[in-house]
Amino acid sequence: MEKTIATGVTIQDAIDNGLKELNAHRDNVEINVVEVPSKGIFGIGSKLAKVEITLKDNTEEVARNFLNDILNAMNVIAIINTNLEDNVLKIELEGKDMGVLIGRRGETLDAIQYLISLVINKGKEKYIRVLLDTEDYRARREKTLQRLAERLAKKVVKTRRKVLLEPMNPYERRIIHFHLQEHPRVHTYSEGEEPYRKVVISLKK
Repeated sequence: MEKTIATGVTIQDAIDNGLKELNAHRDNVEINVVEVPSKGIFGIGSKLAKVEITLKDNTEEVARNFLNDILNAMNVIAIINTNLEDNVLKIELEGKDMGVLIGRRGETLDAIQYLISLVINKGKEKYIRVLLDTEDYRARREKTLQRLAERLAKKVVKTRRKVLLEPMNPYERRIIHFHLQEHPRVHTYSEGEEPYRKVVISLKK
């Protein structure tokens, strides 16, 4: 969290100097008075006011501003809803023609989500996970992958030959693994290097 120690003839002067240094508004900071000013005796031993100013966590605002820039560059108009809770930032986009933001199998949505994560986690001690969604795409994709997992598991049991799925991102691979982890006949694992890492479904030995 960005902070500074500022001084001034008065406490208000110190605060103003600190806000100027951080390029911040008073509403967006926390102020702690470290030292009150003192004139001393006959000007000897005088002390300046000293304050510690800390920027408040404005993760949601940073995410919205960055996302707005991306949407403007893509000529997309959308309402941005954010909610930060338990180190998870959920972002929901509402608007027309959201398909351009989703992209092929969610690739565009995943790419934007990744960029937002890089921006909001820069310089932070605690990692904040980002979940970007629109038109309930994530839930729909999860159901699609679950149905695919069930269908391919049946194929593996019937043919007794393993099946390699197409490359998927870590989030989608976890859906496949989790859905089949209690399956009595098959097990799953991943192989390959990112971004071409694939899930493999094979018979249990």
